[in-house]
Amino acid sequence: MTDKLRIALAQLNPVVGDIAGNLQKAVEARRAASVAGAELIVFTELFLTGYPPEDLVLKPAFQRVAKAAVEDLARQTADGGPAVLIGAPWAEEGKLYNAVLHLDRGEIKGRRYKVHLPNYSVFDEPRVFASGPMPGPFSIRGVRIGAPICEDIWYPDVVECLEESGAELLLVPNGSPYEFNKPDARLQLALSRIRESGLPLAYVNQLGGQDELVFDGGSFVLNADFSLALQMPAWEEKITCTDWTRGEKGWVCAPGEKALVEEGDESLYLAVVQGLRDYVKKNRFPGVVLGLSGGIDSALVAAIAVDALGADKVHCVMLPYRYTSSESLTDAEACAKLLGVRYDVVPIEEPVAGFTSALEKMFEGTQSGVTEENLQSRTRGVVLMAISNKFGSMLLTTGNKSEVSAGYATIYGDMNGGFNPIKDLYKSRVFKLSNWRNTHMPKGCLGPEGRVIPERIITRPPSAELRPDQKDEDSLPPYEVMDDILHCLIEEEMSVTDIVARGHDRDLVKRIEHLLYISEYKRRQAAPGVKVTKRNFGRDRRYPIVNGFRDQDL
Repeated sequence: MTDKLRIALAQLNPVVGDIAGNLQKAVEARRAASVAGAELIVFTELFLTGYPPEDLVLKPAFQRVAKAAVEDLARQTADGGPAVLIGAPWAEEGKLYNAVLHLDRGEIKGRRYKVHLPNYSVFDEPRVFASGPMPGPFSIRGVRIGAPICEDIWYPDVVECLEESGAELLLVPNGSPYEFNKPDARLQLALSRIRESGLPLAYVNQLGGQDELVFDGGSFVLNADFSLALQMPAWEEKITCTDWTRGEKGWVCAPGEKALVEEGDESLYLAVVQGLRDYVKKNRFPGVVLGLSGGIDSALVAAIAVDALGADKVHCVMLPYRYTSSESLTDAEACAKLLGVRYDVVPIEEPVAGFTSALEKMFEGTQSGVTEENLQSRTRGVVLMAISNKFGSMLLTTGNKSEVSAGYATIYGDMNGGFNPIKDLYKSRVFKLSNWRNTHMPKGCLGPEGRVIPERIITRPPSAELRPDQKDEDSLPPYEVMDDILHCLIEEEMSVTDIVARGHDRDLVKRIEHLLYISEYKRRQAAPGVKVTKRNFGRDRRYPIVNGFRDQDL
């Protein structure tokens, strides 16, 4: 039995499927922990495969490679250095488990399996994993350590079982995605488990972007007296050593770093930057290209891209037509200069005329309208995709959640692209983040300090500029009104009656509901984007395309 233990918490950024790379990252982290005198290092949920692996984990070859990586890492612990707690899938008796494994002295000393498999929101783990039995603690270097996996602390039973079977402290490996204001929810959850069990708890969370999900880290340690012993930073890879001492009342973690965890608009901005950065880098794109229209959405996306990747990896293109205003031309160029990016102008008058000419006979006698407007957007999409194909840069799409919700976007036009950093941000939030970025320099970002979006881009009334003097509010209600209605319909699933009770016009609510439902087919074909709200399109909200239901407001 020992009365002191140094535990390293590894808050790192794995890549789903890159088992060899994740193994190497674990080896290097363990080496650093050993140099720092740690006796145990704890990694996050399914670290060796990356999280979430989705159906990839069902592939037998993938399972074999993951198991071999665990065995390789176990052999390396024969050097007498730190023991390891690491997440990996584990197959046993025809079942596949989400496991945490104890590696030490050259062996796999023990395995524990996740009991509660989440099957809501972005999670569908019962699809790929079997639920494990109630776990007991590991015996690690003379200490009985419970390791409930992520969702297992959202319910009291697993921690209760660990406490009753002799656990002395809890180390919790997590793959908990970012969501606006979620850090406080995690803290309150951990406090509930401590209150019930009387055990101190270390919460170790993954960092990094994985497709639409982004993980913020923000790992922390709470003592049994509810005091915060350690707060690791969000949005940073880090290995932190914690010093534990056994006293009369159990194990206590010595006070350590108390990093400030970003909140509000700052956390949202860092989330979309992290999500874009990892999507581009993990998919090995050399950079990105986007259409810079002189409007606020593309300006914010350009700023996010520069902050994520650096100005040298961002290419902005203005694609003017006869309805493009002089203000848009001036503002787009000014924005590109502020950001320091490559900026090109490719007029689309000739290609649009070519399409119009080709269709002239077929369209003869019809009224000019949305079809002709969409030709402009689709021409821009073709040009931008050609640039992407030619130079290898990924095309970013720039539609906000308000537009994506209402279908105020052209499929195969401005919806073209491989990723959308602002897909889960309502238009009103786009304005807030643009103002925020102009007055703040986010940590870890690569863009310039000071103003990055010209003031006129923020203050001018939004317009698609597909016809003379067009304004968004010609087709849509004011964004602050529309966004509240959409939030009620999407995030809260409120009835029309309840939304009207908030002060909204009933006919407008019904109209927005109708637009939301009939645009589902567009969203199915939209680029992925960073999830930051509690209900994004895609992983969270899975509505049918063929849908005859409408709220009857009874």
